[in-house]
Parts: sequence; structure tokens; C-alpha cells
Amino acid sequence: MKFNAGFIYVAPNCDPQQQNAVIPGESIDLYVYGCSTYSQAEVVAKSLVEEKGCTAIELCAGFGNEGIARIQKVVGPDVAVGAVKFDLHPAFGFKSGDTVFNK
Repeated sequence: MKFNAGFIYVAPNCDPQQQNAVIPGESIDLYVYGCSTYSQAEVVAKSLVEEKGCTAIELCAGFGNEGIARIQKVVGPDVAVGAVKFDLHPAFGFKSGDTVFNK
């Protein structure tokens, strides 16, 4: 049985319709999407679960604590949500994603 997982990253000016890829594998398919706001990421996360059958979603370090909670809430308790974590991101001027992307 193949495992489907998602990876969502946040960065300024990302459009999930443009910044996306599928990395197919023998036992896992990984769906990668870039988003410019948490709101976009919520839509993508819901789609990953409902349309792609993902049971796990990993979030980049750009997601702050609020962002992680928002994604977990939208996908529900049956989907594992994990995050690479350092809240003060060096690529965003050492600000939290909660400050930069919480729209």
C-alpha cells in the first residue's frame, strides 16, 4: 500500500498553483506546495487530505505555532501534522511565520 504525504512551505509571493511538485516513489508519493499565507496553506492542506489521500503533512520552519495549529485544525485529528521548527526564521529577518504569514 502506497503512503501519500504532503509538505507545505511558506514564503513571500508563492502561489500553490505555480509552486508545486509531486515526488513519486515506490512506497511514498510526496506532494510539495509553496504558499504565501496560512490561509492558502489551509486550503492546500485540506486538498492534500481530501483529493490526494495524504495522511501526514509536514510543515516548513516558516510556520509558527499558530500556523501549525491552524493546519492541524483544518485537517482534523486523524492526519499527522509535523513541523520542522525554529520559530524565528533566518530567511524572514528572524521573525516568526505567525508574524509574516498569518493572513
